[in-house]
Amino acid sequence: MLSIQHPEYFFALAAVPLLLVLYFFVVSWKKKTSLKIGDKDLVRSILGNYSAARFRLKFFLIILSVCLLVLALVNPRLPGNTEKVSRNGIDLMVALDVSRSMLAQDVKPSRLERSKQFLGKLIDQLGNDRVGIVIFAGRAYLQMPLTTDHSAARMYLSTASPEMVPTQGTVIADALQLCASSFQAGEKKYKSVLLISDGEDHDEDAIKIAGQLADEGILINTIGIGSVGGTTFIDETTHELKKDNNGNIVVTKMNEEELKDIATKGKGIYQYFTNSDEMTSRITSQLNGMSQHTITEDSAVNYFSLFPYFLIPALILLIFDLFLSERKGPGQSWPGSTSAPGKMAIIMFLMIGMPGLVSAQSVNKLIKKGNEAYAVKDYPTAAIEYKKALEKTPGDAVAHYNLGNALYRGSKTGEAEEAYDQVTTSSAPADERAKAFYNKGVLLQNGKNLPECIIAYKNALKLNPDDEDARQNLQKALFKQKQQQKDRQQQQPKEPKKNNKDPEKQQPKDPDKKKDRPAAQNSKMSRQDAEEKLKALLQQEKNLQEKLKRINEAGVSRPEKDW
Repeated sequence: MLSIQHPEYFFALAAVPLLLVLYFFVVSWKKKTSLKIGDKDLVRSILGNYSAARFRLKFFLIILSVCLLVLALVNPRLPGNTEKVSRNGIDLMVALDVSRSMLAQDVKPSRLERSKQFLGKLIDQLGNDRVGIVIFAGRAYLQMPLTTDHSAARMYLSTASPEMVPTQGTVIADALQLCASSFQAGEKKYKSVLLISDGEDHDEDAIKIAGQLADEGILINTIGIGSVGGTTFIDETTHELKKDNNGNIVVTKMNEEELKDIATKGKGIYQYFTNSDEMTSRITSQLNGMSQHTITEDSAVNYFSLFPYFLIPALILLIFDLFLSERKGPGQSWPGSTSAPGKMAIIMFLMIGMPGLVSAQSVNKLIKKGNEAYAVKDYPTAAIEYKKALEKTPGDAVAHYNLGNALYRGSKTGEAEEAYDQVTTSSAPADERAKAFYNKGVLLQNGKNLPECIIAYKNALKLNPDDEDARQNLQKALFKQKQQQKDRQQQQPKEPKKNNKDPEKQQPKDPDKKKDRPAAQNSKMSRQDAEEKLKALLQQEKNLQEKLKRINEAGVSRPEKDW
């Protein structure tokens, strides 16, 4: 889509009406001068070879040149020359268990946190491989499709938590099927799934699905995390030890046998979670031994500038205007002719325009250098090149946007947010501002600043309603904010309810009317009545619990699991 690099230079079009005013002033001055001479024969002899048509043409050429020079200054450009980069690699889908049992701390600080730390190290070693992420508990969700943007994968991993999956449990079979559907159809190699879980699954289909995926050429590796002996864990909703429906404390155990069977059926390897570095080395060695295919993707966009197509015609017209005389034959031009304004216009626009155009070219070179450094993950160097470009053109939205990305990948989130703000408040095209709002939202979401994160995603969707990534991230942020508000309400001490209908507070304190109210002791319940009512309530609760137990025993063929 066509975009404007320097829209601030459009102010130079104000010269056009000024030139028109100058034209009419010169025409009027010539007429008045002719009338002052008085002698018509003398005027005709002086103006015998003067051409009014050439005079108008010279002014028209100057105005047209000014318009073309302004268009060259603002530099319209097309993103049509995106570079294609080919790399060799495989496609890896990570299936991460985020059920509540992964909060157990038999692996410090928790099973889930250690899993995310390990996956972060693994992603750093993937090279040119594409990676995608599926999170699962009672249901499976595609958190990130296959991409070579490994930094984005780490960002998505950092936000993975049980809160992102409302339905609890462990459905490994669903997670494996979702991973399989994320691969490109038709290929029977280059594909692998890495399942990391405590294996506490009550779904017997997982092993069967693993065998089916292996037949389709998908290699499945599994990593078991946790302890075989089991441990208790804290329920985040109650902040107490997790209990089952019968009130018994839950002990979550790693189901190592099932994870081994899945790896065997999936023609992969099983590893018990011990040392992250050793596991990373073993997994990467196996993946590097797989057949690789060519992955073609777009690199950073290098815009195609159109300013030469306006600058060259403008210069040609100005040069033509210099040699175009107002007289039909040889001789001096009429005093006050347009040759002087024409020369002034040339000097003015060359002095203003050429440095700007040269600067624009040097800025593009600096941005391209930054893009090259960014492509090889040299983020500090990329940031330096983008900052150099901004020193020449402080309002360049592309340089600000790329700088924000480089700073964010370099863990300088505060400076990155400022760079994105420069883009969102600029006059850049809507799609570029939408991308800046989206990246700012991701930055704030990882920084746990949910209110501003939600605002950023909403602004991104206003500018680009078709951005599904922004829509999904907004839903996740809203859900997390709602959960936090719920947790805060549960943690606050409950205040005793005020009885707004208390007669003492609603009725006027008139001593003469106290006799109209019942005596205080008549409103109290006797001890015997209270004990009888308490026994009745306890019996009702017991009956209800027995009824629910019978329903569960009759309707469920396997134990209920919400962790």
